Amino acid sequence: MMEEQKQYHQNNEYKSPQKPPKEPMRSSVVIVCVICGCFMFLGFWYILFSQFFGNLFGAIVSNTNGDYSNAYVIGDTIDVLHIEGTIQEGSSTYQHNWTLNKINALMNSDSNKGIFLYINSPGGGVYESDELYLKLKEYKAVTGRPVYAYMAQTAASGAVYVSMAADKIYASRMTMTGSIGVITSVTDTTGLQELIGIKQDKITSGVNKSMGNPLTDEQRAIFQSIVDEYYDIFVGVVAENRNLDLDKVYELADGRVYSPVQAKELGLIDEIGTYEEAVDDMITTYNLQDATFYEQTPPVSFMDELLSSVSVKLDSSKALEKFDQITGHIEKHQAPTFMYYMQ
Repeated sequence: MMEEQKQYHQNNEYKSPQKPPKEPMRSSVVIVCVICGCFMFLGFWYILFSQFFGNLFGAIVSNTNGDYSNAYVIGDTIDVLHIEGTIQEGSSTYQHNWTLNKINALMNSDSNKGIFLYINSPGGGVYESDELYLKLKEYKAVTGRPVYAYMAQTAASGAVYVSMAADKIYASRMTMTGSIGVITSVTDTTGLQELIGIKQDKITSGVNKSMGNPLTDEQRAIFQSIVDEYYDIFVGVVAENRNLDLDKVYELADGRVYSPVQAKELGLIDEIGTYEEAVDDMITTYNLQDATFYEQTPPVSFMDELLSSVSVKLDSSKALEKFDQITGHIEKHQAPTFMYYMQ
């Protein structure tokens, strides 16, 4: 009996289930993961330093006379400044303070032998246009070095104002120039405010402390007097620098645009030609064969480049966002901005 029980227990002894064997990780998966990680790491550092190393490499291979690329150069230079987009601080294509500081630096540079302006602009603020013009005149007075201007697609209004500081002005045969004058605007939003139920009460110290919206006849005359004053300055700058009769400039400066042929006949520019012809003229006239043309461009940070590649899409279907856009427009145009600008 005891033997039968022992045999029973042996036959029915509990056996724990065995775990299935682990599958060995394939080596190819590990290799792929390592390669992907390396590419991501290298890609990040490439984006971070590509511009710096690109410029450094350009300095090694491109430091030759007549090269117009942005490179680190040694020796005499003719520095190219780009006046592109609206001549106004905060413009996305033109950096006003950087440009002024760069001219100051060139004034104190022994290697600099001249400034070449590449202009492609419809104009800008009266203040910024005049400040840039005066800074270029100061550069010439202090250094005795030449300034050339080349007008590309558009060089109108404030861009014409700035070019008046140049010793010689070239224009492309397809340039649109002229538009000599001053413009400002005051937006009357009273009808819109009534439509959407906005009421604005203003408490002022005088009847003209808050001008516009709506604009009275008296206030219109005040603004007109300011426009006329800035216009007289503009006309005087053109007459002085182009050796033109003041009355003749008043006659041609009615705000219209001119073709290059018309501008040359009126004495607003000197020559019609290509960028390369303007460069060669400056080199030959001032015996600058040994100088290198050096493109001066504002620095762009890595974060700026990264953010510029991201487009933000506004959802126009949301009433709140539309309301913010409307009120923002109203606030922006409360105070008028006087512009040497083509419209």
